[in-house]
Amino acid sequence: MTEGNWTYARAGVDIERKSKAISTLVDHLKYRRTGKGRVIDIKGQFTSLIDFDEWVLTLCTDGVGTKLLVAEALDKWDTVGIDCMAMNVNDTICVGAEPMSFVDYIAIDKPDERITGEIGKGLDKASEMANVDLVGGEIAVLPEMVKGVDLSGTALGFLSRDKMVTGADVKVGDAIIAMKSSGVHSNGMTLARKVLAGNGIPLDRKFESLGRTIGMELLTPTEIYVRDIVKLVDEVKISGMVDVTGGGLKNYVRLKKDVQFTITDPIPPQKVFKELQEIGGVSDLEMYKTFNMGMGYGIILPQENVNKAMGMLGNKAKVVGHVTEGNGVGIPSLDIHYDSY
Repeated sequence: MTEGNWTYARAGVDIERKSKAISTLVDHLKYRRTGKGRVIDIKGQFTSLIDFDEWVLTLCTDGVGTKLLVAEALDKWDTVGIDCMAMNVNDTICVGAEPMSFVDYIAIDKPDERITGEIGKGLDKASEMANVDLVGGEIAVLPEMVKGVDLSGTALGFLSRDKMVTGADVKVGDAIIAMKSSGVHSNGMTLARKVLAGNGIPLDRKFESLGRTIGMELLTPTEIYVRDIVKLVDEVKISGMVDVTGGGLKNYVRLKKDVQFTITDPIPPQKVFKELQEIGGVSDLEMYKTFNMGMGYGIILPQENVNKAMGMLGNKAKVVGHVTEGNGVGIPSLDIHYDSY
């Protein structure tokens, strides 16, 4: 007997409660540095912005999440370093910054040189993909606090102040370009895992539609968009950019209120999303607010710049919609709409 009607909250991750928890933390962060290096406080950004005269530095941190439990189950650790880097550098580029330095943090219950060596392979490959120096890190052995392995990192980036992309320039009539994802990436993995486990489907089961096991499909590394976006913002005027991670399509509403991001021709989701949706009886509304659904990164830009942008991005991207009057983000053909926060 299968279990249906799964949601992210039922799987144990309530995005609304997470947002409230973040708010209560931020409410207590009152102090602001004086002198050079003060924060540039612009709401809704995917990375922190730091004033450094004519330059802006960026700083963000993120982890791999429960994708590590899939790596542990399959004893395959050589790709999660790519996910760790991607989760950070893809946030960095949302403001037009170029990531330059990275540090990783591994918390582990007991030292295991084989596992850390395999993680290092992924981190090094990702460094090349993102053109980033991995300048340091930390391995903490915490047997009383950690069961298994946790992996996170922090990225430092930079940009010229006059090239900062904040979403303030987004206007009705702008086009929306989506860049293709490589699959589930590193968000919504708790829901994916619970859907499978709740229906008695092991990670080593091969799916004919996927051509491999569901576990290996879930371990597909997160796409790194850095090189394409760094070139793009150098040559094309961009209004705003979105890393479609936790919260799925709702990430668009972080950019600007009082407009609607209307997706009229979405990129078709990869087959893995269809399998998870059917197994778990997950609604379209829940799928698009949990997963990237094939659209891992969003670019909003004036219509007159679309041809040049698409000429640079090629088949990695697709024009999926435009900015309209209204509020929030939606896909009319699927009767999906999410209001602004």
